Amino acid sequence: MPSAKLTGLGCWLLATLTLLAFGYLDRLLLGGVLPVYGAFFLVVSVGAALWVRPYDLVCAPATLPIAFTLGAVPVQHGGDGFGGLAMGVFAVLALNAGWLYAGTLICALIALVRKAALIARRRASRPATRPQGGPHGPQDGRPARSAGRVRPRPGKRPRQVARQPERRTPPSRPRQSPRCSEAEPARSRP
Repeated sequence: MPSAKLTGLGCWLLATLTLLAFGYLDRLLLGGVLPVYGAFFLVVSVGAALWVRPYDLVCAPATLPIAFTLGAVPVQHGGDGFGGLAMGVFAVLALNAGWLYAGTLICALIALVRKAALIARRRASRPATRPQGGPHGPQDGRPARSAGRVRPRPGKRPRQVARQPERRTPPSRPRQSPRCSEAEPARSRP
């Protein structure tokens, strides 16, 4: 497979444009034969599942039914106007539901296998930092705790604790306002 990977939007655009082009070609050469369009949709589904990038694996099966619907515009046999076009596309969707479900299912299964392989590859690449027992670790499988040392988390900075404000001890006697004090009030002017 090519090393270039598609985003979710790129996968949808490629599938839609490919199905539209094939739909027009099918209409021109074969008169709009629906099983040929459905079989080509299976090929597009496999290609979309293989070329989407790993972070957008869920997008490929979700966008394929939309691409199938838009690509069915050239092969529909409806009447003129918007109503005829809509009835023709709905008829294509109803008559080719098997192709649509099969292509979407194939795409979802390939994406699921790719995601499982990606998760397994990530787990295998992580270094094992936990002791498995022995003279320095516990025998029950739990990781040993280091006394007073903070182990850094893999791939992240160590946590920093916020500095606590100093607490002042309350005075032994409650404060009084100058007006209520026992001392003689000071004069402001002579």
